[in-house]
Amino acid sequence: MTPIVPIVHSLLETDLYKFTMWQALLHRHPAAQAEYAFTCRNQSAYPLSELKADVERELDHLCSLSFKPEEIAYLRGLRFIKSDFADFLTVFRFQRHFLSVETDGDALQIRATGPQVHVMGFEIYVLYIVNELYFRRFDQEAALAEGRKRLQAKIALLRGLASEPAKRHPFEFFDFGVRRRFSGAWHEEVVATLAREVPTYFKGTSNVYFAMKYKLVPIGTMAHEYLQSFQSFGVRLRDFQKAALEDWVQEYRGDLGTALTDVVGMDAFLSDFDLYFAKLFDGLRHDSGDPVEWGEKALAHYAKLRLDAHTRRLVFSDGLDLPTAFSLYRHFADRTMTGFGIGTNLSNDVGITPLNIVMKLMSCNGQPVAKLSDSKGKTLCKDETFLAYLRQVFNHPAA
Repeated sequence: MTPIVPIVHSLLETDLYKFTMWQALLHRHPAAQAEYAFTCRNQSAYPLSELKADVERELDHLCSLSFKPEEIAYLRGLRFIKSDFADFLTVFRFQRHFLSVETDGDALQIRATGPQVHVMGFEIYVLYIVNELYFRRFDQEAALAEGRKRLQAKIALLRGLASEPAKRHPFEFFDFGVRRRFSGAWHEEVVATLAREVPTYFKGTSNVYFAMKYKLVPIGTMAHEYLQSFQSFGVRLRDFQKAALEDWVQEYRGDLGTALTDVVGMDAFLSDFDLYFAKLFDGLRHDSGDPVEWGEKALAHYAKLRLDAHTRRLVFSDGLDLPTAFSLYRHFADRTMTGFGIGTNLSNDVGITPLNIVMKLMSCNGQPVAKLSDSKGKTLCKDETFLAYLRQVFNHPAA
């Protein structure tokens, strides 16, 4: 009988922003308690509940792993990773008792509950474990053949950019595909192929293991969970974004300067993103709502603050494919620097409908937290009272 090869082979194979948020929260809020919950937002081809035993086996393996010396050495070489955090990671192990895996009818329920600095890292591994187990039931040969055909079509599109009139700023895109990938092997093939074939445009990956292996730039700063956590950290709710941004500035002192804008909507973010923050952060990341409208609001804000938008970067990362990224690039690239984080359309474009799965922060320090998305279907909070209060505080319309 052929032994089962575990899906997670390195703890470094996760998104960079899990490390950057982890370090900031370990240094400034080490006692926070949190709960994260897995959700599938779309219809799967077969019940995810059928994966329960395999998921449990893979999570048991995950909790047996530790960071290897060469992985710690790589992290130490990133100038924004501090020595005490690297020391912490040398002894860190995921604890299985913080995770529960249950079923509810056809649904798979996975929760991580415990000290935030011990459970926040589970998210990405859980997501790509579920994904790979799910897609193993499909015809692998046919999927990979289709994936390779589509990847070559993407490369042809990218090479076609050279024939277009030059913009003031170059087109640059990154791989953000680890969480919803078809498989680890396919994800690696995509990253290696892009790095080899279109290095002019392909500028990095959020996957820290692949960044180390292929000498790429690791990409990422913060996610929604970081800002949402501050809804429970004892500051006035109206001020949680400013508190989160201030802590980030103090932690990184100019590094990792891309701020996420859509935790309570772009308008509420810009009301907090005053001249002080606009000078300290290099740019903004879009993850919900109309991207052109969002970008125009960002540029108008920089103009109002009398900041040169050519020194700032707008990063787009909401469900992108290359044609959408090209369209946004053509619209904005003569006025500001741009960047494009493409996830599922790179790592899981194989002719099978991808799973829309997430594992989100639901509560922190015993209090509900929420994101008020500018896109329908992305708001996630089970406490309707808190959600209504948050909308009232930030004058955010109901979805």
